[in-house]
Amino acid sequence: MKAASGELNLTVITLVAISLVIGFFTVIMWPKIQNSINTQWNNIETGKGSQVTP
Repeated sequence: MKAASGELNLTVITLVAISLVIGFFTVIMWPKIQNSINTQWNNIETGKGSQVTP
């Protein structure tokens, strides 16, 4: 019974850690990434993007 309790605790800790990482990515990183993608997309649409000439 003691071993099963230890495994349950480890599982809970792992799930909490994964949730924290996903939450950090969603709240902190995703808006910056999305803004960067939108900026680059708008630059391409307006012709302000860098163009490679042969």
